[in-house]
Amino acid sequence: MGRADDRIERIYDLCKERGRLVKRLVVVADNSLIVEAIAIGLRQSGDFKWLGHVDGRTASAQTIVAASPDVVLVDDMEDSEQTAALIRQIKTEQDRVAVIVLTLAMDEEWLDGMFDAGATGAVSKATHPMALATLVRETSEGRVVHVRHGLRPAGAARPKAAATQESSLTARELEVLQLVAGGSTNGEIARKLWVTEQTVKFHLSNVYRKLDVGNRTEASNYAHINGLLGDAPELVIS
Repeated sequence: MGRADDRIERIYDLCKERGRLVKRLVVVADNSLIVEAIAIGLRQSGDFKWLGHVDGRTASAQTIVAASPDVVLVDDMEDSEQTAALIRQIKTEQDRVAVIVLTLAMDEEWLDGMFDAGATGAVSKATHPMALATLVRETSEGRVVHVRHGLRPAGAARPKAAATQESSLTARELEVLQLVAGGSTNGEIARKLWVTEQTVKFHLSNVYRKLDVGNRTEASNYAHINGLLGDAPELVIS
């Protein structure tokens, strides 16, 4: 294992000692930079035990399932047929495993192909690395639902209700929401915006009320699903 794997292992052991439920995860990717970017997003959360990563071009479903993962995070590897075939094989070997696709392609037809193969959900590569762990966990536990049919094509307008809720946010509230969705704590947001933590909490309470959500996880999910992150940095490291 590399240094990233060692750090994740130490976090996992600490969470286990505290009785926290941790999911076992395997990453499937054909690019070491993608693997490192995913590790960055997961290492601080303590939500996952990093079982390792495999090259999606050569690894078999049997090898992946043999590690007894709860979650398999699959990079789309720019080959939809190969990705779909691997997902189908994993689900055939072990249906209980949550298979989540990490992709740049979020159009309806492509996603339908992944869901037909058995994918549990999909996460955009435009997701900020620090928000990745939250989205993967929420999706694997069925708290983020991706509608299989009638998805908006790339560039299409959001549903009227979502657009109306967004427009009710002030510029500062939207800025705070984007930082929360990016994984920043209240203290970090306060320092970035040159305000007090109490002011951040005030803006957050307004965001929760206007979006009809109960906490920062639900607010982050809303921001990701409805495209409120603006020019968030992509997960891919170049």
